[in-house]
Amino acid sequence: MTRHSWPQRDDEQKKEIMEIGLVGLGKMGNNMRARLRNAGIDVVGYDANPAVSDVADLGALAKALTGPRLVWVMVPHGKITDDVINDLAEVLEPGDLVIDGGNSKWLDDEVHAKLLDAKGIRYMDVGVSGGVWGLDNGYGLMVGGDAADVERAMPVFDALRPEGPREAGFSHAGPIGAGHYAKMVHNGIEYAIMQAYGEGYELLEAKDLIKDVPAVFAGWQRGTVVRSWLLDLMVLALNEDPKLTELEGYVEDSGEGRWTLEEGIELAVPMPALSASIFARFVSRQGSASPTMKAVAALRNQFGGHAVKKS
Repeated sequence: MTRHSWPQRDDEQKKEIMEIGLVGLGKMGNNMRARLRNAGIDVVGYDANPAVSDVADLGALAKALTGPRLVWVMVPHGKITDDVINDLAEVLEPGDLVIDGGNSKWLDDEVHAKLLDAKGIRYMDVGVSGGVWGLDNGYGLMVGGDAADVERAMPVFDALRPEGPREAGFSHAGPIGAGHYAKMVHNGIEYAIMQAYGEGYELLEAKDLIKDVPAVFAGWQRGTVVRSWLLDLMVLALNEDPKLTELEGYVEDSGEGRWTLEEGIELAVPMPALSASIFARFVSRQGSASPTMKAVAALRNQFGGHAVKKS
């Protein structure tokens, strides 16, 4: 697995880097805090778990930051994000900027932006990809918001993204909501790719002619048209459990694949690969012992640390 060094910045850019508040210190949030600090950015983190939190509550987080504040929210989508946004609206001040970096549905962004705008607080949404590997490799970032707000937060984005050309790991996708929409489509594509690798794994296992399936996957990592980071993670999973005997073929979905398919239906965009991959996950929860779905479960665990069912 390729590992990257921390991004290097000149002294002039470092002077422009502001401190940041980070709400949510789970698997990704905690690694993001570490990456930001290693890049020289001061981070004040808050989490409901006091063992990992730097401050006692959101009010203390606001007091610990110098205005105008920048606060990044990294919590599960839905009610938890809604509650955090509502609470931040009460403790932040006009001119502060809130970034939702979780997997919120893009339609929620307009609601959150309007709520904060009533208080004079700015808002942006960022789709984040990189999973548990982001600490070392950096995170792919898809941003929705005003250009001035994007520029204001750019030192933070540069610290979090992979090293190399900015455009290879960062995009300003459009106005508010565009970042989460882009991440939603990214995850929909991910579903289909994972399903294809899983089906290929099952076919290779089923053919007696093939004597070393992990070796075949490893041999695809260089020079082939199917090479990818997901393939690298598949090789890691097979190195740990060549026959995937330790897993059940049970695969959850986080919601973004469904949202992508809903958009495909709404816009009359045919998405047969994505729809098949989602329905295959539904089948996996009905008692299927499919080697394909074991492979998909193994991939989800490798890149995101998602829970798996042991056989």
